[in-house]
Amino acid sequence: MSTALTLTTATDADVPRLARFVNRAYRGEDARLGWTTEAHLLDGQRIDEAGVEEMLHLPRATFVLAQDAGGELLGCVHLRACPEHLYLSMLAVDPARQGAGIGRFLLQSAEEHARQQGCPRIRMTVISVRQELLAYYQRQGYQPTGATEPFPTDTRFGIPRQPLELLVLEKEVIFGDEVRK
Repeated sequence: MSTALTLTTATDADVPRLARFVNRAYRGEDARLGWTTEAHLLDGQRIDEAGVEEMLHLPRATFVLAQDAGGELLGCVHLRACPEHLYLSMLAVDPARQGAGIGRFLLQSAEEHARQQGCPRIRMTVISVRQELLAYYQRQGYQPTGATEPFPTDTRFGIPRQPLELLVLEKEVIFGDEVRK
């Protein structure tokens, strides 16, 4: 990664730019610049400001922001510590900067956050037909659990063009020299 990144925690003041950023990364023409677009699978927005604010205020949750030295938002990830795991969602990278290691950097920061929260594993869901994204996460150590979840029917998160389901992936977190179960 050639750009020095800093990590910060989102505040209420970041909600509008986070909503714009996530929508730009997942949907619309700008999203097609990157390889993680969902624009071919879903119409509509990925999330609205109210949804970002709701996620930001969930118990034991945070949005981690990756920014360059000038404060430009290059990536984000939502993390929520649950009793048995850290739930990772809404990992987004600027479509024009994908492939530069920003996503991997955010995944590493999620692992550190999991250790700090005492979470033995990280869990996420991925749309089942996103084979390239599933392969990416598997290269990062995330494995399918065999569990699935229905795709949300709330149109605030998009309108599927085909039937969709979510696959549950997990990664064990290493604490020092050991994996905690």
